[in-house]
Amino acid sequence: MTAITTEPPFAHGGHGQPRSRIARLFRRPEDPAWARPALLALLAATAVLYLVGLSRNGWANAFYAAAVQAGTKSWKAAFFGSFDAANFITVDKPPASLWAMEISARIFGLNSWSLLVPQALEGVATVGVLYATVRRWFGPAAGLIAGAVLAGTPVAALMFRYDNPDALLVLLLVLAAYTITRALESGQSRWLALSGALLGFGFLTKMLQAFLVLPVFALVYLIAGPPRLGRRIWQLLVGAAAVVVAAGWWVVIVMLTPAADRPYVGGSTNDNILQLTFGYNGLGRLNGNETGSAGPATRSTAAFGGPAGITRLFSSSMGGQASWLIPAAVIGLVALLWLSRRSLRTDRTRAAALVWGGWLVLTGLVFSYMSGIIHPYYTIALAPAIGALTGIAAVTLWRIRNRMAARLTLTAMLAVTAAWAWVLLERSPGWYPWLRVVVVALAALGAAGFIMAGRAAGGHRSREGGFAGLTLVGRGRRFLTTAAVSLAVIAGLAGPLAYSSSTAATTYTGAIPVAGPAAAGGLGASRGFGGAGGGGFPRSGEGRFPGGGFAGGGAAGAGATGTGSASAGGQPFAGRVPGGGGGRGFAGGGGLGRNTQANSTLTKLLKNGAVDYTWAAATVGAESAAPIQLASGDPIMAIGGFNGTDPAPTLAQFEKLVSEHEIHYFVGQNQASFGGGTGDAAQITAWVEKHFTSQTVAGITVYNLTSPVSS
Repeated sequence: MTAITTEPPFAHGGHGQPRSRIARLFRRPEDPAWARPALLALLAATAVLYLVGLSRNGWANAFYAAAVQAGTKSWKAAFFGSFDAANFITVDKPPASLWAMEISARIFGLNSWSLLVPQALEGVATVGVLYATVRRWFGPAAGLIAGAVLAGTPVAALMFRYDNPDALLVLLLVLAAYTITRALESGQSRWLALSGALLGFGFLTKMLQAFLVLPVFALVYLIAGPPRLGRRIWQLLVGAAAVVVAAGWWVVIVMLTPAADRPYVGGSTNDNILQLTFGYNGLGRLNGNETGSAGPATRSTAAFGGPAGITRLFSSSMGGQASWLIPAAVIGLVALLWLSRRSLRTDRTRAAALVWGGWLVLTGLVFSYMSGIIHPYYTIALAPAIGALTGIAAVTLWRIRNRMAARLTLTAMLAVTAAWAWVLLERSPGWYPWLRVVVVALAALGAAGFIMAGRAAGGHRSREGGFAGLTLVGRGRRFLTTAAVSLAVIAGLAGPLAYSSSTAATTYTGAIPVAGPAAAGGLGASRGFGGAGGGGFPRSGEGRFPGGGFAGGGAAGAGATGTGSASAGGQPFAGRVPGGGGGRGFAGGGGLGRNTQANSTLTKLLKNGAVDYTWAAATVGAESAAPIQLASGDPIMAIGGFNGTDPAPTLAQFEKLVSEHEIHYFVGQNQASFGGGTGDAAQITAWVEKHFTSQTVAGITVYNLTSPVSS
């Protein structure tokens, strides 16, 4: 192959130019007639996938749902990201993703739909922005492929229907990729500043994960930016300043607010936002030295994402989430870099390859080798880069398909995609076993069509001279081209789309959802979280939670739909999984155990007289407190934060609050997913059990903190 240079295919201005700047993001006068209908069809299909049946997930992750509830009752709670409206403790992430949900809930009222629809709309917007970014340099066909790959990635269909921060984070990252593309195109400082601001706001969504693409974007602009080197360096400093301002204003306010006037910073060990940033949510994720982690250090890596290493993203635990087209994207990346090896410094093919390839490689390596907590759904951050590289490489190679090397590269991309889809689908042998055969057969036909279409195109050019683009003269050539492209697209997307459709039709709740059907040796449905060798976490029916009984579809007799009841207290267990059996995620306490509803008798007791107390009740761990708070609507103190290990409150502080009649009840028997808390939480539990009277409500021990035991 020889070097090529991709010139800007779209003119700015001119007769027939769409008037709106927003419209120009998605359409240019030079676009073929089919481009706009195809884009609208893609966005409509994405909206259907992400929006239809959205409420089946209920509160989804009750931990964040409870924080949204608090934010609808208190502007202070909304600003700080408090778990409860009384502002005792925050969630363990910044609040930006909560703000979108809280605005929706304030407008439409708090319910499952208003909670989850912002993420679904963010997903549709992400697909649209990715299309606009890729189309700008490589045309609508490349943009459509990129958008379709992203929309059909199983983990995207999961997280754009969920209330975790990842949906907003991915939207912001793709917007930043668009602005860096505009900066590489124009050399204007404002685009770099906007890119920095978007990444800074990404920090307010999920802290340092937003910065994984930052060194990639900066390095690519330093290499390929249009201005001279000195100006490029100065512009990057402007972008860095925008990052600091966009991320730092909220951090500064939190740091300057006296601890007595704000909630405790959940996830930190010393009530410090910087310690949370660089500890639990920062370097601790990389080296495994996490304090306040979501589980024992010896279990977290193996249970959540599998052993660290280059194959982690392809393992049984994580492979089905986003890896379907990673091999094709890597081949495409190599091809793009080879094609542009002799091009000018500002060549757009190489710049795009570096932007999206750097995103994929750096983020993928971090996810592969990080020793701290990693969940399978983190892989949604890879989906935009996979889609962009696949679309750009496929269209670029197709345009030069008269060259044998280009045709062979396209064939290799298709073949490796079909082979990997076979492996992934074979991990769920009882789930539509015929699908992998269809994928391979279609890929074989598509590959044959690539070879034949390339030869036909080469012959046509040799007779008439010039390049005929994507349209071949003659009905035979046109049919062959259409058939080859259609078969390749169907073969490449059939597997992930099947997983995504299954995901959208499945009920998911809890803190650690996993897309797609159960995979052998991975995150199993009826096996509980971790599946075979999943790190020793509770299997179905092994975790007790406030509200009585045990979570677990298998133990509860969930049947084909995976909907049953707990063994005590009538707790519903929502979690339909294709093929029947238990739920996705692991059985245990609160949201991690997928149970987001509290026992009605317990709720009635806690609400009685709650107006006279700051907290209707206290219990160990936010995951245990969340269902109770969502059901009662009253603040519930989550002792120890997310899983009961934060040093808040201390025993002395808790005793003081009880003496001042700030807390009405203490809900016991709350052995949450990781043991019911340690340190201060364990001391508080022992103190309450010794000094206050108790009663049993639907199998749950509840202590009345206004009724001490007689001496």
